[in-house]
Amino acid sequence: MPSQLEIKGVSLAYGDVTIIQDVSLVLEQGVLGCLLGPSGCGKTTLLRAVAGFEPVATGEIRLQGRLVATPGLSVPPEQRRAGMVFQDFALFPHLSVERNVAFGLRHLGRRERQTRVGELLELVGMAGSGAQYPHQLSGGQQQRIALARAMAPRPDILLLDEPFSSMDATLREQLAREVREVLKRDGVTAILVTHDQFEAFAMADQIAVLSGGRIHQVGSGFDLYHEPADRFVADFIGQGVMLPGHVMDERRVATELGLLSGDRPHGLAIGGQAEVLLRPDDLLHDDDCTLRAEVVKRAFRGAEYLYSLRLSSGQPLLCLVQSHHNHAIGEKIGIRVALDHLVAFAKA
Repeated sequence: MPSQLEIKGVSLAYGDVTIIQDVSLVLEQGVLGCLLGPSGCGKTTLLRAVAGFEPVATGEIRLQGRLVATPGLSVPPEQRRAGMVFQDFALFPHLSVERNVAFGLRHLGRRERQTRVGELLELVGMAGSGAQYPHQLSGGQQQRIALARAMAPRPDILLLDEPFSSMDATLREQLAREVREVLKRDGVTAILVTHDQFEAFAMADQIAVLSGGRIHQVGSGFDLYHEPADRFVADFIGQGVMLPGHVMDERRVATELGLLSGDRPHGLAIGGQAEVLLRPDDLLHDDDCTLRAEVVKRAFRGAEYLYSLRLSSGQPLLCLVQSHHNHAIGEKIGIRVALDHLVAFAKA
């Protein structure tokens, strides 16, 4: 059975400027994917190429095994069976909620159309709102209607271009989780474009991290956080610091916090200089530990504090500590390393 989406060796350019360089990505049926990266990295351009709005310079794009884009060939957007949810929702202000959702169902009979609209409004938690108009809805409600409208014709793939960007961070994560539940219940394959990693974690099964027009790594949120493939992913995903060290053997690096080891080879030259990625959850606060670090800054996060620490050498560290441990700035606290994954890079 062919993959729902296959992007193979695709490059995209505006004139002489290359926006996407030799990108490949596969998405299977029912998988929720994400293109994650900073502004200007080319993720929206790649999504538009999948939709049929941008021609490819090299490579090919296939939807359900069908070739839809290659140099010299571009199947029109309306023939690709791809639904799109835009950044501004693009609802028709003069149409009711019911007529917005039914817009792409004109090929169905009246009874079938009403049944499908009713199913979708129920699915997105907006049952009973069919007679309302977009201006009467909140931003989150408009987002749900835009989603229902895009899903109505049962597209082969749903494309979401930063659909939560106009909302605050808390609402973005909440809606991303809700959208995930809706899409999973309906068995939809989708790609989300976002610059917000927490939004990506909340919604996607498979995340492709882009920068400078190329994909650095594809994996789950867990993989990207705990096993980043390169320095860009390590810096872009989550928080952390780089701790200098000396490579002792294929699994161990000596640092000022002691000998740090992992459960798999790190791939660095033995005897060379390295930097070990330490996440805030790789350090534990331990009052009985003789290793001490000074509290430089602290950020209250409800159940936890994020402490910015400094060793006597001046090396910075980050540590998550339960909030009932309320330490003052300037105080020295005991710490110990609790690594599950050793992530090390050759010293730059």
